[in-house]
Amino acid sequence: MISKRHLLATCALVAFGILPAQADTYPSRPIRIIVHSSPGALLDVTTRVVAQEMSKDLGQPIVIENRPGADGLLGIRAVKAAPADGYTLLAAANTVAQLPAFRKEPGYDLEKDFTGIGMMNRAPFLFVGPPGQPSKTLAELIANAKAQPGQLVMAHAGKGTSVHMAAALFFHQTGTKFLDVPYKGAAAALPDVVGGRANVMFDGANSSGPLVKEGKLRAFGITSTTRSPVFPDIPTLAEQGLPNYSFYVYLGLLAPANVPKDVVPRLAKALRTALASEPVKERFRNDAAEAGRMSPEEFTKFLKEDAARTEKVATDLGYAKE
Repeated sequence: MISKRHLLATCALVAFGILPAQADTYPSRPIRIIVHSSPGALLDVTTRVVAQEMSKDLGQPIVIENRPGADGLLGIRAVKAAPADGYTLLAAANTVAQLPAFRKEPGYDLEKDFTGIGMMNRAPFLFVGPPGQPSKTLAELIANAKAQPGQLVMAHAGKGTSVHMAAALFFHQTGTKFLDVPYKGAAAALPDVVGGRANVMFDGANSSGPLVKEGKLRAFGITSTTRSPVFPDIPTLAEQGLPNYSFYVYLGLLAPANVPKDVVPRLAKALRTALASEPVKERFRNDAAEAGRMSPEEFTKFLKEDAARTEKVATDLGYAKE
C-alpha cells in the first residue's frame, strides 16, 4: 500500500521534471498519410515532397499509403474509419469536398467526419488534346463541340474528381455537350488523349506540361486567372472568351474529427515549415503551383464553401447522384 508521504513525494518529482510525465508529447511515433490517388498523380507527388519536410519538423517518419479507387472514396473512408489519434491523416484534392454532390451515399460527412489541417498548394490545370485533331484553338474546339453535341470525348478521372469538376465548369460556361468519359484516375486517361482516342481533358501541369513541350499534346489553355510563368505562351481560358472561367486543383491535409486538441495545431505548424522549405518551393514552381496559406479554421471553412459551390454546379448541369 502506497503511503500518503510516498505519493506526495512522487507528485513533487513529476512536477519538477525529475520523473517523466505519463503523457507522450505528440507525435511520439510514425504518422501515416493516406493519399486517395494513385502513385505518380499530382496529389501523390506533392504529398510526398511536403511530408518529407514535415517529418523533419515533427521528428517522426511519415509513411505515405496510396488508396486509390472508387473515385477517391476508398482512401477517404479509410481515414474516416481510423482512430482519431492524429496518427492517420488524409491527403486530399478537391475531390473530398466535391464527391458528395455526385454520390447518394459517399460514406462520409465532410463537416462531421473531418477537420482541416491546411492547404498544401493550389495549381491550375492545362486543357489539352492530341495535336492531330481538327480543332487547333479553343474557339474551334467549342464550335466543333456545339456542331456535334455529345460526339467529342472529354476524358476525366471519375465523377466528382477535380478533373471532372474542371470539365463540368467548362460545360456550364460554354453550353457545350461532350461525351463525358470517366477513367480510373487521370493517369489512366492521359494515354488515350495522347493517342487520339479522346479529344480533350483537363490535367495537372506536372504530367501534361512536359508532353506539351515535347509536342505530344496541344494545350488549348490554362485554367488560372492569369498566365503562368512556367507556361507563358499558353493563354488562359478566360482571355479566350470565357472571362468567368478559372479553376484550381487544391491539395490539402485533413484529420479525422475529434483528434486531440494539440494535434491539429502541431501538424499545421509542421506544414507551414514545410511550405517555406526550398525543396517544396522548387517542386511547386515546377508544377506551376502556389503554396497554400490557410489556417486550419480557414481551410475547414474553405472546404465547406467549395462543397456548396459544387452542389450548385452539379444541380445546374442535371447530374444525377449515383
